[in-house]
Amino acid sequence: QLQLVESGGGLVQPGGSLRLSCAASGSTLDAYTIGWFRQAPGKEREGVICISNSGDRNYLDAVSGRFTVSRDNAKNTVYLLMNSLKPEDTAVYYCAATNTGSSWPCKGYMYNNWGQGTQVTVSS
Repeated sequence: QLQLVESGGGLVQPGGSLRLSCAASGSTLDAYTIGWFRQAPGKEREGVICISNSGDRNYLDAVSGRFTVSRDNAKNTVYLLMNSLKPEDTAVYYCAATNTGSSWPCKGYMYNNWGQGTQVTVSS
């Protein structure tokens, strides 16, 4: 049974950077499409970036050019590097996995394995 654990969240000033990690156990991540999602208080969950097992990526327009995703299959981990952070990026960030083989659509209903989430707060 695939299990996912996020880490790396925290408090950062506007313009700063954070790297989130999504570590897997119970199965190897290289067979899965991985999505990063976020949910801010009072808002619906939204897909941030999804990356297929072949490396195809789908980005939320609001993070394009600022956020990148990478896979380290040797470490069974997917990373979300967030640069130029803005207060509106504040949310709980989740990673999730699906075996659909495609990064599109980058929507939560496509994913059936979820981590517990990590809080990202962007504030001065």
